[in-house]
Amino acid sequence: MNEVQKLKFYQKGTLTVGNRLIDERERNVQASLDRSNSLTSGHRACQGCGEALGARYAIDAAMRATNRNLIAVNATGCLEVFTTPYPETSWQIPWMHSLFGNAAAVATGVAAAMRVLGRAETRVVAQGGDGGTTDIGFGCLSGMFERNDDVLYICYDNEGYMNTGVQRSSATPPAARTATTPAMGKEAGNVFGTGKFTPKIAVAHEIPYAATASVADLHDLEAKVTKAMGLRGARYIQINVPCPLGWGAASQDTIKLARLAIETGLYPIFEAENGYVTRVRKIRRPTPVAEYLKLQRRFAHLFRDGVEDPRVAKLQAIADRHIKDYGLLEEAA
Repeated sequence: MNEVQKLKFYQKGTLTVGNRLIDERERNVQASLDRSNSLTSGHRACQGCGEALGARYAIDAAMRATNRNLIAVNATGCLEVFTTPYPETSWQIPWMHSLFGNAAAVATGVAAAMRVLGRAETRVVAQGGDGGTTDIGFGCLSGMFERNDDVLYICYDNEGYMNTGVQRSSATPPAARTATTPAMGKEAGNVFGTGKFTPKIAVAHEIPYAATASVADLHDLEAKVTKAMGLRGARYIQINVPCPLGWGAASQDTIKLARLAIETGLYPIFEAENGYVTRVRKIRRPTPVAEYLKLQRRFAHLFRDGVEDPRVAKLQAIADRHIKDYGLLEEAA
C-alpha cells in the first residue's frame, strides 16, 4: 500500500499542489520533502522582503548541495537583525554573526579551521547586504578573492543601508532618493558616476565562479548556488532583492520589481568562470526603465507633475549599455 502524504499549508512546511504536480527535476528546493528550512519561521522581516526570500532559497539550496554540511557566517545588517533578535534565532544551521565589514575574513578563517581539522567536506557560506559587501567589507572580500579562499560569498543587494535608515550605499542606483541623498535641489537623489557593480569586480579577480541572480527567478538562483557549491575556491553570487520599505514600493510588487530590473537591462543576470562571462539571461523584449522606476517612491521626483526628468533618459542609457555589453538581447528567430 502506498504511503499517503499529508499536505501542509503552514509556513514551515508548505508543499503546494502546483509544485508537486510538476516533474521532480523541475521543482525548486522549497517544494522538496527533504528541504532543510535553514531560515525558518519566526523572523521579523518586513512584508514582501526580498532578502528573506533570497536567503531562504539560497541557503536551502546550499544545504542540499552539501548534504547539510554547511556553516554560515553573516555580516551585520538586515538579514542578521531580523533573524536573530536576542535571545531568539530563525536559523537552523551552524550560524555565526560577524562584524559589518569582516564576514569574508571570518568565513575564510572558518574554512581554514575546517581544513586543519580534516573536515574539508564541511563547506562555508558568507552572507552580507550590499553595504557590508560593496562598501564596508570590500577590502576583506577582495582579499578573499585574491587568495582564492574556499568560500561562497552571497551578497543580498537591496541597494542601500536599509537596516540603519535607508542610507546610500555604493550599490544605490543614480537618482535614487535615500536618507543621505534626499530628493532636493537641481540634481535630486543619488548622483551619477558614483558607486560600483561588484560582480564585475569579482569577475576581474578571475575567481572560479561569479554570478548575479534575482528573486524573480528562483530556479536560476538555486541552480547557481548549487553550481557554486560544487566548486572549490572563492565564489561570489550577488542577488537582487527588492526592499519595499527602502524603495517605497508595495509589498506585493517585490517579484514584479525584480523581474522589471532584469527586463529593463538595469540588472544584468549572468555567470562567469575564471574571469570570463560564460552565460547570460537573455531579454526577449526590453522594457522601458520608466515602467520600473514609477513603481518606487525613491524615484518619484523624476516624474513630478507628470513631467519626466531628463535623468530618466540617462538611466535608460545605462540599461541600454548593459544590454549591449552583456549581449542580453535575444535575437529574433
